[in-house]
Amino acid sequence: MEIRQITIIGTGLIGGSLGLALKKHGFAGRVVGCDRPLVLAQAKRIGAIDIGMMDLKQAVYASDVILLATPVGAVLDLIEQVGPMVPDHVLLTDVASTKRDIVQRAQSVFGGAAQERFLAGHPMAGKERGGVEQADADLFQGAVWLVAPTGKSVRAGQEERERGRDARATAGEAAGATTVRNEWLWWVERIGARIVVIDADRHDKLCAWVSHLPQMMATALAASLEDEFGDDPELQAIGGRALREMTRIAASPYSMWRDIAFTNTANIEDALMRLEQTLAHIRENLRTRALQEEFEKGNRFRRG
Repeated sequence: MEIRQITIIGTGLIGGSLGLALKKHGFAGRVVGCDRPLVLAQAKRIGAIDIGMMDLKQAVYASDVILLATPVGAVLDLIEQVGPMVPDHVLLTDVASTKRDIVQRAQSVFGGAAQERFLAGHPMAGKERGGVEQADADLFQGAVWLVAPTGKSVRAGQEERERGRDARATAGEAAGATTVRNEWLWWVERIGARIVVIDADRHDKLCAWVSHLPQMMATALAASLEDEFGDDPELQAIGGRALREMTRIAASPYSMWRDIAFTNTANIEDALMRLEQTLAHIRENLRTRALQEEFEKGNRFRRG
């Protein structure tokens, strides 16, 4: 089935970038945006969407794919709102940063049809500042796009993705011969992303370490510097590249990270505890060879 219309609910950084990327890479169908009036006006002005609608029911009408590009809490609510109002052939998918609660919500809404009607996704791409004004058609180039199967094994999900890719790659094969899901995954790869299929629980644990923990570290460091030095001009003058890189993502909005912390609490707590233990170990060994050992482990990780 050929995708003729995609609705993006939430046309901020990720949603806006996706619209731009689809257009840049040849998507000839219609992209509908659903958001607040000012956001929709900006998204349309930059060419991320063809039309903007504030009414949810109107926005999803006649769409083949509905992308939920909102914070996690809103994604959970939207699955319940949108799911019952669209036909069975329509694919719902998302780009949220946690997956377990979202997969569970999709299973509760769609039941046995969840694996066909919902695809949990998470592009590992973004910027420290959100908003459609930051949208970038090349945001997903070289990025990993994680996909968490809903109601099936990781291996089955991987095999399905390969079938979809093979179907689109076969010379002369009609687009209608593939499912909406496979067509969507083909477009994800077309805009430059690399799909990795992963279990939802495994996703949340790994992302707690590689994404959520770095955010909390940057926030804690920047908040500590603010408490200790405030707007001290000397600190600002001597703070070099290392400080800028370490605190760059501290500019990220709490409004997005609140839901991530709420839906991945246990994994983030565990990662923070492990980091606290390592920091305590370093603090207690500033004058011993144990400090060298920690540096060597850090060096090995970076080389790897």
